[in-house]
Amino acid sequence: MSRRPLLLFVLSLAWLPAWAPAAEPGPERQAQLIRMVRQDCGSCHGIRLTGGLGPALSRERMLDIPFDSLLATIYNGRPGTPMPGWKSMISEADATWIAHQLQAGFPLESGPSR
Repeated sequence: MSRRPLLLFVLSLAWLPAWAPAAEPGPERQAQLIRMVRQDCGSCHGIRLTGGLGPALSRERMLDIPFDSLLATIYNGRPGTPMPGWKSMISEADATWIAHQLQAGFPLESGPSR
């Protein structure tokens, strides 16, 4: 049995967009996203993300949430709750970056952070 069809199939998967990792936003976009989280998310989650109408977005709490669930909540919102989805305003790469930042401890400054 030839391995060529299997090899071609595997190689073709590498070209599918869903398999490509999302590009991380550049420094300017990161600064914009930090401001957005502080202002827009902060309006419900507290300006320092320590809680308000919405729960605190502390590093400890965010690490208790599976990454994929956190990403889905940011991007799609939570139906039946006041939490809106942000997919009309940010890309999936932006949402992924925000989720990583929340689990790392969201930066207090508006400068880029990894």
